Amino acid sequence: MFLHNLKYEILQSLRVKDVLVWLIIFPIVLGTFFKIVFTDLWDKTVVFDTVPVAVVETSEDKIFHSVIDEIESSDSPLLKVTYTDKDKAMKLLEDKKITGIIFIENGEKSLTVASESGTNETIVKSFLEQYMVQEKIITDTVKNDPAKLNEVISVLGDRSSYVENIPLTEGDPDPYTSYFYNLIAMVGLFGSITGLHIVINNQANLSPIGARRNCSPTPKLVSILAALIGSFIVQAICVIISVSYIAFVLKVDFGARLPLVYVSGIIGGITGVSMGFFVGSFGNMSEGIKVGISMAFSMISCFLSGLMVGNMKAILAEKAPWVNEINPAALISDSFYCLDVYSDYDRYIRKSVTLLIICAAFILTGSLLTRRKKYASV
Repeated sequence: MFLHNLKYEILQSLRVKDVLVWLIIFPIVLGTFFKIVFTDLWDKTVVFDTVPVAVVETSEDKIFHSVIDEIESSDSPLLKVTYTDKDKAMKLLEDKKITGIIFIENGEKSLTVASESGTNETIVKSFLEQYMVQEKIITDTVKNDPAKLNEVISVLGDRSSYVENIPLTEGDPDPYTSYFYNLIAMVGLFGSITGLHIVINNQANLSPIGARRNCSPTPKLVSILAALIGSFIVQAICVIISVSYIAFVLKVDFGARLPLVYVSGIIGGITGVSMGFFVGSFGNMSEGIKVGISMAFSMISCFLSGLMVGNMKAILAEKAPWVNEINPAALISDSFYCLDVYSDYDRYIRKSVTLLIICAAFILTGSLLTRRKKYASV
């Protein structure tokens, strides 16, 4: 009896149009949009590009040439230099094909840029200032104490860092990956749609199927248990599709522990189904009102987790940290973050256990409310 009910619960859940739209199509479309937008932002704001500059000389500076040649020969050159005359250099600057112009006249060097505040302009300015300082030191040493020239050159050429880089975490996540964490959390919480239909299909006053089931000899506990497990399976399939699409099609890096990412996503899906089951069991409101409440709660939870505003979770961590500790979407996305960033499993286990406790509370409360439904006639 149980397996028979389970089979048809799964088939029935897969026929619900909301499942296809909100749990499969919508996350694929939104995830693709995120990938397009955030890849462009990453390239423009984070990824370093070689800075193009022009050099205008009235007399050749061999030392400067040798320094530029060494810079351009590196794997990731700081500058790309074009030697030209003043008129052509100004034209290149006006057309925004170069960042600045370095003028060398009688040993003196100066810089002309189109903007004083740009990042590339600051890079060129810093390079030229550093070069001029070192050139002055070497020139003064040659004049005042030539015997120390090799020592001075050795010191200037020493690139040793006196600051030790000690990472606070083991991972190095893309700052925009958190949006994909929250997208999967949203897919999980949208499982409340299937959770709602469990109650709707088991309440005689909400659907014809519910009326028939209340007249059947199948124990209500068996029917509800089969419906819950069937919904968990359907939700797990939807989460697996979403995670696989994001990881293998969109090429979003979830770190080295991808199997546990699937586990966390499935736990998030179970949370969503449990939440929908609880909302559906509460009160005698119509199906439309319950769907609205469930979707509103899911979207608010995702908003507070940072799906719409990336730093929302950080704001809440400062102003009201308890919200992040009970917000299902934040707990789901944090579990992904813990897998990607931390080498140990302490934080990940704490987030997962909290989600499972929330699931148990929703299911227990929903079961108690559902079992108390009585009808004078069906």
